[in-house]
Amino acid sequence: MIQLQNEDLRVLIDPVGGRLQSLQSMPGGREYLWQKSRFPHMFPFVGRLFEKRYTVNGSSYPMEMHGFVRNMQMEVLEQTPTGCTLSGTDTPETRKSYPYSFCFRVSYRLEGKRLEITYYVENLSQEPLYCAVGGHPGFNVPLEEGLCFEDYALTFSKACHPEQVNFSDSVLTLEARTPYPLEAGVQIPLKHSLFALDALVLQGTPGKVLLSSMKGNHGVRVDYPQMPYVGFWQFDKGEPQFLCIEPWSALPGREGTLEELTQFPDMTCIQPGEHIENPWSIAVW
Repeated sequence: MIQLQNEDLRVLIDPVGGRLQSLQSMPGGREYLWQKSRFPHMFPFVGRLFEKRYTVNGSSYPMEMHGFVRNMQMEVLEQTPTGCTLSGTDTPETRKSYPYSFCFRVSYRLEGKRLEITYYVENLSQEPLYCAVGGHPGFNVPLEEGLCFEDYALTFSKACHPEQVNFSDSVLTLEARTPYPLEAGVQIPLKHSLFALDALVLQGTPGKVLLSSMKGNHGVRVDYPQMPYVGFWQFDKGEPQFLCIEPWSALPGREGTLEELTQFPDMTCIQPGEHIENPWSIAVW
């Protein structure tokens, strides 16, 4: 396990998938991440695909939900007391489901009370590479004693008029979008029923959202400036005490459509020898 620490934060990172395992404020060790599960980085896909497969130029490939990087043993390229970079590359096994040569990296940097996370994807193939990336951190809710889940709200950084992405019963994307009204133009009060149909996914948000309570003193801010979608999710059974805030660069596959990767909406196209970077961050108080 990799540990990073400064005066304000301590984090633990698992080299398997480069997963964030713990995010604690210092001093005191208040834990912000829900510890009963592990939440992956998503690459080269976000969410599910129809029939768990897709095509590239007519050839069919299998792909499980959220891609495969979450299970990859990643190499630690560099590490300091307050930062690290982990890397994974294609293997004979990954090429069975994704026919590209690539380098995927995730870097972590502590800046005060903010954890900066950057995805880096380099195309090592001789043809254009298509991919998506996304994050999946799950936060404790409530964040302090004496409060409950319904005491919290999601608040965007400025007024907006987002649209909700609709999903089928199989949690595959439907074409229709529905205007999603916010309280005072900025806020979603939390309640468990929001997630009765799986994730609440919005597009058209300002790229910054706060998870906090008017009754409390602690909260989380997630910034996702280059991600066009943000999802909010928890288990739909019981009353789980966590909430995932998930920035996505693309949506899951469409219901009833065997996706051709070169025509899949929102896929990032990277030319041979080139790379992309997609930064986001988590700040706590």
